[in-house]
Amino acid sequence: MDCFIVSVLFVFLSTLFCILRATSLQPKHLKNGQRPPPGPPALPIIGNLHLLGNLPHRSLQSLAKKYGPIMSLRLGYVPTIVVSSPQAAELFLKTHDTVFASRPKVQAAKYICYGGSDMVFTEYGTYWRHVRKLCTLQLLSISKIDMFAPIRELELGLMIESLKKSAAAGEIVNLSVKVKEVIEDITFKMILGRNKDDRYDLKGLSEEVLSLSGAFSIVDFLPFLELLDLQGLQRRLKKINKNFDGVLEKIIEEHEQVPKVRQEGHHKDFVDVLLSLMNQPMNPHEEAVHILDRTKIKAILLDMLVAAIDSSATTIEWAFSQLLRHPRVMKKLQDELEKVVGMNKLVEEEHLGKLCYMDMVVKETLRLYPVAPLLIPHESLEDITVNGYYIKKKSRIIVNAWTIGRDPNVWSDNAEEFYPERFINIDIELRGHDLRLIPFGSGRRGCPGMQLGLRTVRFVIAQLVHCFNWKLPNGMLPSELDMNEKFGLTIPRVKHLLAKPSYRLRL
Repeated sequence: MDCFIVSVLFVFLSTLFCILRATSLQPKHLKNGQRPPPGPPALPIIGNLHLLGNLPHRSLQSLAKKYGPIMSLRLGYVPTIVVSSPQAAELFLKTHDTVFASRPKVQAAKYICYGGSDMVFTEYGTYWRHVRKLCTLQLLSISKIDMFAPIRELELGLMIESLKKSAAAGEIVNLSVKVKEVIEDITFKMILGRNKDDRYDLKGLSEEVLSLSGAFSIVDFLPFLELLDLQGLQRRLKKINKNFDGVLEKIIEEHEQVPKVRQEGHHKDFVDVLLSLMNQPMNPHEEAVHILDRTKIKAILLDMLVAAIDSSATTIEWAFSQLLRHPRVMKKLQDELEKVVGMNKLVEEEHLGKLCYMDMVVKETLRLYPVAPLLIPHESLEDITVNGYYIKKKSRIIVNAWTIGRDPNVWSDNAEEFYPERFINIDIELRGHDLRLIPFGSGRRGCPGMQLGLRTVRFVIAQLVHCFNWKLPNGMLPSELDMNEKFGLTIPRVKHLLAKPSYRLRL
């Protein structure tokens, strides 16, 4: 009985506190005529959380049509600014990039990413600068990407042979599963130096991390609820961190006991590289020295695994979905491959730079299905006025890359259509310099793994399109293909993509 009374009292006091706190957050308290961006009215306690829906990128697009490309929301306790146009994105990601370069503290990063010791979710500062430099130079440089080309070629070759058998048997293939498997094989070998089908359930653990990282956490917006763990997320996050940490520890120990560098012809995987730098200062010439310890190595490895698997597999899945819906585009891409590569050999990575139409297909896919529909949130480091709007310190900035990629003011009236030819004679690249197309973000917090991801995505699509003709199963028409998405860190298809291959090369 006493426990019940305490619980009721706790809920009552928490609710009262939230109402008072919510009232204190209203714009009427701004001084000197400062005004926030326009936005919908907020409810007590939850603010505008009820407006996000199951697909927040679409809900926020609808709200932006009413309130504008710089929109103010309150998500629980968190003042939030939603950015929905290239012009607005430039203000936040270029003009005032330094002010908005930090990350908010979120529950997933606290438990999965070792308290924010990784690169993606850590706050802006000296540690972030040095861990990003380390990853960019030591793990994601062009020379390192080139070094892992044999792994990509080997794993893709195995997938092609498997698909040839399915084609000969007239089988329907689950492309979603096939693509995910080959990306996992490449990623685990490149980062950890091993296949996924060993005594560690790397595949299952990685999928659980991806799921929990993209899950909506009410605690991120109403922190006082953390003790209650109403969603059970905290318990699951702690469990997956413990399990994954155990696997990473064993892999690191194996690397320490049997250094692979002594094996002739072996290319150092990411674990090898990071271990060679362990216990060394990341910034030896600065006063506040950061040491690359074991915990930071595990946090970096987790970042790499999560980013590499889900983003690449989802992009390939959407590209193929659109190619199956648009046989004209598929045929045009096959014609280019036949001209550049020929019908007597497989695509090699050296061919990718000559595939202009392939680049257009990938850009068009990323325009409609950016790697993260809502870029990983930024956080303001100080009070600032942007475009006449007052934005307070610790505000969360959400850039809706999904909406920007479908803006009819930028992409004309056919912005919702898959039309790769729109990139003919238009110099729009994917590095984030042109804010019309920012699937990998822009500015200081842009994705440093972009080149590795693009190399993998282009290579997989090229092999699948070049080696096989593809048809939808059971007489399904292209217009009947289900193109619904579900929300997460990325936006994967709701239903797996099924197709029937037939081998077309003369090999």
